[in-house]
Amino acid sequence: MTRFTQAELEAARDRLVPDVVADGLHVLFCGINPGLMTAATGHHFARPGNRFWPVLHLSGFTPRLMKPAEQGELLSYGLGITNVVARATARADELSADEYREGGRLLAAKVTRLRPRWLAVVGVTAYRAAFDDRRAQVGPQERVIGGTRVWVLPNPSGLNAHWTAATMAEEYGRLRVAAAEV
Repeated sequence: MTRFTQAELEAARDRLVPDVVADGLHVLFCGINPGLMTAATGHHFARPGNRFWPVLHLSGFTPRLMKPAEQGELLSYGLGITNVVARATARADELSADEYREGGRLLAAKVTRLRPRWLAVVGVTAYRAAFDDRRAQVGPQERVIGGTRVWVLPNPSGLNAHWTAATMAEEYGRLRVAAAEV
């Protein structure tokens, strides 16, 4: 993996990272917002401590452990990636409540247009802020966007110590099973 200086990472602040999307996906994963490493590389969940890619594999969504640079291959599995807020920051706490709400509105419009079977928001705090649902918990939600069901997953950030890769893989696996049902 390319090593970036702090100055190079800072230069990636506020950059936009293109979504990995297509119409009619089985699952559209939705991160909070791109981190600086993701913005610098252009690859989602690129920070080395992020557990998204290992958990995606452990849960059975992908047949092998993929690297962030291989994100385009997700489409062949019926999977995609977007974010609640598009701009890159060093930390999610740099985002305002208004950005989350506007991100939720834009995300709902994107989901309505793309029609994935499931929207999977990775991070209960981000979901609560984006959709003004303070009682949301990890798991399937009552909310439906168009015909798309919504599932909240644990945030795969290495900073989320409440969940291990194994316990996250169990929850992601529950979604995988639900997404496979017709």
